[in-house]
Amino acid sequence: MANTPSAKKAARKIERRTEVNRSRRSRVRTYLRKLEDALTAGDKVSADAAFKAAEPEIMRAVTKGVLHKNTASRKVSRLAARVRKLSA
Repeated sequence: MANTPSAKKAARKIERRTEVNRSRRSRVRTYLRKLEDALTAGDKVSADAAFKAAEPEIMRAVTKGVLHKNTASRKVSRLAARVRKLSA
C-alpha cells in the first residue's frame, strides 16, 4: 500500500489513467470485432469500410500509449491482407 503522499498521488493518477486506457482499448476491440464479423460473413464492402474505420483507431491507440507501435502495425498489416484476400 502507498504510504508517502507522492506514492498516494501516483496511485490516484494510475487509477484515472487505467480507466481512460480501458475505454480506449475497448473502443479498439469494438472496431476489430466489427471488422472480424464482416470478414467472417465474407461481405467485401462492409469489410473494406470496417477496415478503413479500424485502422485509424488502432493507430490512435498507439499515440495514446495503449498499444505498442509494432503490435499495431502487425495487426493492421494482417487485417489488410485478409481484406485484400477477400476482395480477390
